[in-house]
Amino acid sequence: MAPSNATSRLPSLTGMRFLAALLVFSVHGAAAGVFKDQGVAADYYRWFGNAGAVGVSFFFMLSGFVLTWSVRPADTVRGFWRRRLLKIFPNHLVTFVAAIVLLTVTSTAVAFPETLANLFLVHAWVPDSGYVETANTVSWSLSVELLFYLSFPLLIKGVSRIAPAVLWYAAGGVVLVIMLMPLIAQMLLPDTPGFMFMKISWTQIWFVYVFPVARLLEFVLGMLLARIVLSGRWIGLGVIPPALLTIAAYVGAVLIDHNPLYNYVAITVVPLALLIPAAAASDAEGRASLLSKRPMVWLGEISFAFYCVHYLILIYGHRLFGSDPNIFGKPSGPAWSTPGGLLFLAAALVVSVLAAWALYAIVERPVMRRWGRPPGPRRTEQAAVRPERAAEAPAAH
Repeated sequence: MAPSNATSRLPSLTGMRFLAALLVFSVHGAAAGVFKDQGVAADYYRWFGNAGAVGVSFFFMLSGFVLTWSVRPADTVRGFWRRRLLKIFPNHLVTFVAAIVLLTVTSTAVAFPETLANLFLVHAWVPDSGYVETANTVSWSLSVELLFYLSFPLLIKGVSRIAPAVLWYAAGGVVLVIMLMPLIAQMLLPDTPGFMFMKISWTQIWFVYVFPVARLLEFVLGMLLARIVLSGRWIGLGVIPPALLTIAAYVGAVLIDHNPLYNYVAITVVPLALLIPAAAASDAEGRASLLSKRPMVWLGEISFAFYCVHYLILIYGHRLFGSDPNIFGKPSGPAWSTPGGLLFLAAALVVSVLAAWALYAIVERPVMRRWGRPPGPRRTEQAAVRPERAAEAPAAH
């Protein structure tokens, strides 16, 4: 595997991982149907209904960035694949088994072959919501990540050969293709039948949001951004401007009427593409931030485990209190007053953090410490990153 890596720690990006996971939690909380007041429920879903898409897009771009940042010249393709599989499969298997147990306890049918596809993380390839929404639903993104990991040894060879002077043009080209994906879906795929309450079809949503090949674009963009920083081509932008731009893009998407296909990736891809390298450059230069403080770094370290457990805790924790359909007509729990709904979401968040801590401490960290250490030192592409801050970069997921 071609070397193109750095020796700097990225604590701010690690902290950001938990914020991204929290965005995913918020959208699943919005869909749970915990608020009796329909106005509150509608406003909550309006403002948080697209939060998960932003979080997932951040994770996909971050994966490409971090893997390129931390690749080692002594690594082998087989060793890389082994470590990546060890990163995602243990947590996936634990939560998959938990999901099957919960389905059985609640007398919910276990669909086959959909559940089998989920187990082996190939379900995101099927343009059928029945495949994506099975067992631990959030694992569809791990199916996408699996493509990233399998293709990275080949992609890094190509990305590492791009001349530094061309990197920004390459990144811009990838951004353009990402922005065209909703238009391609509109032109080539049927928009009927409408999915749930939206005027777009599941096939169109799958194409721009779930289809692993489409999401590979964000992964490649992350790789290019890492090389931009490593080669000293970063424009020196701080973290605050792209963070504000991300918020503005998100708020604009809520307030302005448009085709919802653009919500999944296109609207926030540019702000996120500026935010990730800005945070990495800030970390490499030794600038401290709230995100780089130990509590946020710890939360970032357990964010993958949090992502894996939160949906099961939200959905089945809610169903402990009763059985009512949620806004999508699926089994859920009762609706409460606004304070009661907020209290449940807060409790589910705390339980999810505690469960994630346990999963991380008992499964993820021991596995990675025992079998997941990469060989050899990293080395910098240029002196753009300070070698005296050598340490582990955050693990991608």
